[in-house]
Amino acid sequence: MTTSENELSSGNSAKGFFSKLVSNQLFIPLAALLLLVIFNLIADPTFFKISLEPSSTGYFILSGNLISIIDNASELAILAIGMTLVTSASGGQDISVGSAIAIAGSVVLRVVKGYSDGISGGEFAGIMIGAFLLCVAVSALFGAFNGALVAYFKIQPMVATLILFTAGRSIAAWINNNENISINDMRFGYFGNFLPAIPIPTPVFISALCMIIIAVVLKVTNLRLYSQAVGINASSSRLNGINPKTIKLLTFIILGVCVAVCGFIKVSRTSSITYAVIANNIEMDAILAVALGGNNLGGGKFNMTASILGAYVIQFLTTTLYKFKVSSSAISAYKAVVVILLIIMSAPIVRKWITDQKNKRAAARLRKEAA
Repeated sequence: MTTSENELSSGNSAKGFFSKLVSNQLFIPLAALLLLVIFNLIADPTFFKISLEPSSTGYFILSGNLISIIDNASELAILAIGMTLVTSASGGQDISVGSAIAIAGSVVLRVVKGYSDGISGGEFAGIMIGAFLLCVAVSALFGAFNGALVAYFKIQPMVATLILFTAGRSIAAWINNNENISINDMRFGYFGNFLPAIPIPTPVFISALCMIIIAVVLKVTNLRLYSQAVGINASSSRLNGINPKTIKLLTFIILGVCVAVCGFIKVSRTSSITYAVIANNIEMDAILAVALGGNNLGGGKFNMTASILGAYVIQFLTTTLYKFKVSSSAISAYKAVVVILLIIMSAPIVRKWITDQKNKRAAARLRKEAA
């Protein structure tokens, strides 16, 4: 093989590698993350500084913007797991998760406040477990309610979940008689902040555990296959022995469990609840995380890793905007513009157009070389 042929071969290999890289579903969220990293490195290199500082409890904890990002993105990453499955199977999104988190948090506070005063460590642990399990049961029940409306009554997901979106925060307030409940026991805050002598925020471990669980579930069960099959063509999946109604209902219940975990973390962070503010607009960020991961919002195939990565990208963007003193009222506008651009770039039709243009140029080049 001549030198020119070797150069041509290596050039084609490089182009082929780049084409595969760009077509990979993880490319857009990774590229967005890289752009944010480069921007912050140029604007303020101290953005990435991590330090070990004493907390109010006397223990040393890790502090810095990166720690804040992985900590504050924990709930969003957990929600992205459930939202991805719901989107895949139902071809729509659940816009009630913020209100459902308020309900879940309210349930936890009601149980802990009612039984935790003046008890020992072992008893407190039992109460926390009981509060969490009840929270999961309630959230799963509301998830099943949403899922039943979608699966059995064939209501479009956003319309079906609009009911709980509207009423959820009122239900949360009703659970605690509209009182601003707060927990004074510092042990309650361990799950949303730091465990004693552990410098990494507890929600980071909780979100990692949720990711491991869903990875195992998708690996050892047919949940991925069934969700995608139902989302692509419910009629065909039914002919192949899959019950679309059951799968849709199951994905909403799984999202309900994710909501319970998020609600538990949220109220543990502050040891209290503000019904109108807790998890406000988190449903939009969860949907954006799924979209930013390159998943089709109309249902079908999904990439769970891309969705979770999208959640961290959104939190990275939010933290960056706060770091550079962007007004909190303008955060949503800035975030919307950036995310819309990223979503457009990751849209299947845009990526297909880019691929078609590359194929046309490659074909034209081959014709020119042949001539």
